[in-house]
Amino acid sequence: MYKNRILNPELERLIITAQEAAMMFKDKMVVASSGFTKAGDSKAVLMALAERAHTDPLKVTLMTGASLGQGTDGALVEAGALSLRLPFQVDPIMRKAINKGEVFFIDQHLGETANLLRANNFPKIDIAILEACLIEEDGSIIPTTSIGNSASFAALAEKIIIELNLSVPLSIKGIHDIFSTGEYPNRREIPITKANTKVGAPVITINPDKIVGIVITQKTDSPAEIEAPDTSTKAIANHLIRFFNQEVAKGNLTKSLLPLQAGIGKVANAVLTGFVHSDFEDLTMYSEVLQDSTFDLLDSGKLLFASGSSITVSQAYYEKIFSNFDTYKDKVLLRPQDISNAAEVIRRLGIIAINTALECDIYGNVNSTHVSGTHMMNGIGGSGDFARNSYLSIFVTTSIAKGNNISCIVPMVSHVDHCEHDVDIIVTEQGLADLRGLAPRQRAQVIINKCVHPEYRQQLQSYFNRAANERGGQTPHLLEEAFSWHISLRETGSMKKPLLNK
Repeated sequence: MYKNRILNPELERLIITAQEAAMMFKDKMVVASSGFTKAGDSKAVLMALAERAHTDPLKVTLMTGASLGQGTDGALVEAGALSLRLPFQVDPIMRKAINKGEVFFIDQHLGETANLLRANNFPKIDIAILEACLIEEDGSIIPTTSIGNSASFAALAEKIIIELNLSVPLSIKGIHDIFSTGEYPNRREIPITKANTKVGAPVITINPDKIVGIVITQKTDSPAEIEAPDTSTKAIANHLIRFFNQEVAKGNLTKSLLPLQAGIGKVANAVLTGFVHSDFEDLTMYSEVLQDSTFDLLDSGKLLFASGSSITVSQAYYEKIFSNFDTYKDKVLLRPQDISNAAEVIRRLGIIAINTALECDIYGNVNSTHVSGTHMMNGIGGSGDFARNSYLSIFVTTSIAKGNNISCIVPMVSHVDHCEHDVDIIVTEQGLADLRGLAPRQRAQVIINKCVHPEYRQQLQSYFNRAANERGGQTPHLLEEAFSWHISLRETGSMKKPLLNK
């Protein structure tokens, strides 16, 4: 079954089982794996490593492109096989271990990991596990549904194990665009001028001497968990569509807008889905993850082309897309994440970035990662790469959570991932706050008026009034009260509490 997938017959001698591959790892090794938002990840070797670790204890450092599927992170944690993880994760077992201090976690901008590795700011990679659908005669590989950091891992790892996934159709060949800027201090520009500009090679180059094993798999990616748009997410989408229409009316944008980027999750997915029934046309996307809504837009004819680093979709969409991939082949492109998230390209193309916040404060600072300032959720992902460099940096969130006991707009965010200088627009189901051209005090009033849930608006207005009148300053705060909402949540389970009025 694999004969047409390994074009160099001599490499067939390297075919081994996942269990045999797992025996190659040693304690304290640095391990890299392909995978970006549950797509194109190791589906056999890392699970076999977890099984081995139950009876033969060892701990490794694991780096990937982004999150893994298959429950792999959780299995490794339960086996006690991880000491350090980076740069992103979404597994609930992993999250619990990180917050208990049992596993160290480095939360990185996804566009930075490869650069840090190439600049020798991290220990060398001992073994990389890379998923492929085809091995070329020279040892190069055709990746599957993601690229992530795989090209950098291939270049930097001492040894490579290839997971050859027979479930991925060979028709995927040609959608990958592998490009490197080279090494410091002689890095070169990235000549991408449009979302569909192809600048690299369709394969990841691998020195065949590095390949120490080929493991045959037939398992598809873990499906994305896509929630249907609800009343709140539809309202957020409608606010954004209305805003874009206003920008077109002002002459700031055309009906084709500028290339779109959207984070993962139900809010971002709902926002993109909202474009299907809008008046916008000939849209393009320069993003990280191509999700269900991307393919809805392609099917509708609203979206002409989508560039990303992975295809991460629900089970139904996976079957639809890959049963007839030729339909989409000339409309999508996958790139390494240091290219999909490159500041240079994001700024040149004028990306409209739409990302999700856990909470925002009245001045426009955004917390994307830490619950109550301490407990990690998933990680910053690529939102920071896009927020700092986009034409428009938009953050979306519902105004309330947990049965109205949490206000997602607070006096001061408990952790800052995106400072006020990088945030242009905040949107909740209540409304849209355009913060461009506003001083901090003006920002505060617009956010309170437009984005705060009615149950918390008076409470937040009182905080701002007292801060401005009693303390003053460019960015008025009552420091002794700024986190009182979070303290109340911890102590009573709700942010609804009497104000600390004098």
